[in-house]
Formats: sequence, C-alpha cells, structure tokens
Amino acid sequence: MFGKKKPVAKAESFGKLTLSISGMRVTEEYEIINKDDCAEFSHYVHYCASEGMERRLEKRAERPVEEALELLNACGVSGWDGFCGKHPRGVLDGEMFTLEAVINGGRVYASGSQNFPRGFREFRGALYGILNGKE
Repeated sequence: MFGKKKPVAKAESFGKLTLSISGMRVTEEYEIINKDDCAEFSHYVHYCASEGMERRLEKRAERPVEEALELLNACGVSGWDGFCGKHPRGVLDGEMFTLEAVINGGRVYASGSQNFPRGFREFRGALYGILNGKE
C-alpha cells in the first residue's frame, strides 16, 4: 500500500554488524560480533600510512548479547535494509556511511551520504557510549 511502511522485524539474533563512517580525512569502523556468550563491540580507525590505509583498534568492550539486541531494536537497525541516502543537493562535504549486518539470519545493507536512516544518530551515540564506558 502507498504511504504505509512495512513493519520492521524485531532482531532476535545477529551474527556480525559493521558500520563504517567516512569523512574527509578519516574512516571510523564500528563492529559488533556475536560471540554466543557475549557481544564484542570494537571501534577501529583507518589512517593513511606510507604503505596505504592502516586499520587500528581504538577501543573494545564486551556486553551481554541481549543488550546488543536491545540496541538494534531500539534504533530499528533491521528496518535500515535497502536504505540508500543520496547526498543532499548543495551540500559540499559531510559524512558517508555503510552498514552491513546479519540479523535474524538475513543480510541487512544500508548506505548514505550526509543522509541517514531514522535511529542512526542514536545508534552511533550508543556505540560511542558503550565503547567509552558511558552506557
């Protein structure tokens, strides 16, 4: 039907989630991996090095898998599948993102350029909080 959004499936399981955010000079990468007994949250930064791009682990934290699922559901990450946020006209720079995840056994892919899905900022803020001991 026109005008109605399809309901977002509740995340009941996940495998691996990778969120890459790129700006002018740096790429940040957040990763959540389901390790069965816990969810491992990692933050990497990609830097230009003399040999090319270097990926460096900045922070890592472990939380219960249930907490990771609560976060995915609170931010509606399952509903981001297929999101393709085109760069707004007249905006000269900004951030680009790519999200790849396995949720409920299926692949979720989303991307955008200075255009983000509903819940994106909350999700990013929560990841920052978890990795910096503020959540």
